[in-house]
Amino acid sequence: MTQIITPEKNALELADILHHHLDDYQAQYPLWAQHRKILSDLLNCRTARLGGHMERCDTCGALRICYHSCRNRHCPKCQHLPRERWLAKRKEEILPVSYFHLVFTLPHELNGIILNNKRLMLNILFAAASKTLLRFSQNELNGTPGFLAVLHTWDQKLCAHFHLHCIIAGGVVSKNHQRWIASNTDYLFNQDALSLVFRGKFIDRMTQACKNGKLKFAGDSYKKLKNTLFTKKWVVSVREPVKRPEYVLEYLARYTHRVAIANSRIKALKDGKVTFTAKNRKKNCTEPITISAVEFIRRFLLHSLPKGFVRIRHYGFLANRNRTKNLKTIRLLMGLAQSPPEAIRPLEEMMQKLLGIDITICPCCNEGNMQFYAEIPPYRARGPDSLLQGVA
Repeated sequence: MTQIITPEKNALELADILHHHLDDYQAQYPLWAQHRKILSDLLNCRTARLGGHMERCDTCGALRICYHSCRNRHCPKCQHLPRERWLAKRKEEILPVSYFHLVFTLPHELNGIILNNKRLMLNILFAAASKTLLRFSQNELNGTPGFLAVLHTWDQKLCAHFHLHCIIAGGVVSKNHQRWIASNTDYLFNQDALSLVFRGKFIDRMTQACKNGKLKFAGDSYKKLKNTLFTKKWVVSVREPVKRPEYVLEYLARYTHRVAIANSRIKALKDGKVTFTAKNRKKNCTEPITISAVEFIRRFLLHSLPKGFVRIRHYGFLANRNRTKNLKTIRLLMGLAQSPPEAIRPLEEMMQKLLGIDITICPCCNEGNMQFYAEIPPYRARGPDSLLQGVA
């Protein structure tokens, strides 16, 4: 009798909460079109509805079913391989210098405005933070820096918390591209000064958006908000530098391709309530949090991003347009050998790195190789109106 190997499932996943309580959520909150697409993908991820393929062992004949992933960037099951591929591309861009980690955080007074104007306000956040770093690099180091910025929109409790993680190389290339100017290995910029400039640049751009009619406020409500924002100290944090370049990719992996919550943090679903773990930074411990399933779904959907919105961006000499040329010039200035392009690793090799197992070896007999056997066609795609059919 042929043995069938079916896909393994985690004990509890985000999809389980959606399956059981999406109707409850929809009874209390509207389900926008963008949310329907995200939820449909997460519900169908790695199920027969998306199709897949079958593999067969060439020794014992065991069959393995492999369903397709949804590849939605909000899905906690679909980020591992994209992250590994992205990190492999970044490997050739790492320079032998210290790297600094900065976090630009927006005041919570802006949360409501951002949630209703995500594309506009988050673009303003990227612009204000990047212009701040470019200005400080020009003024204090007399050159162009290279850095990337990654958007996070959540805190440990899944509440709205809009901030950018920026990783910047410890040095700049001079204006004429004739010299590499290294920064101090232990110090980059003063964070209080960064905070003041960041606040000014953000509010200037938001004010311009109001004047252009892209943001609308009733009466003098914007003037009051603006006064409040100027009285607050905006948080810009300069973390400890990463002094060993070989650790930079590992450091980046903590912040890129993350979603609001990983399945591993979801611990229980019982009586309409979800329990998940969260870090308590004040107590320096991890503690459980229990909220209703409807509130859990509401918080999760707070972190959906507009279609096509880019949440990882590169600036300065790492900007996409001239990145390869700039890095080649910098390596020449530093007297380094040119880094060969990173070869694209096979899926099997990446899975072995992630899981610690060879997926080409049959898990039944541990001798044969799993080989392609047959395609599994996807079900006909459901329209938005049938999203909840069969989900209870």
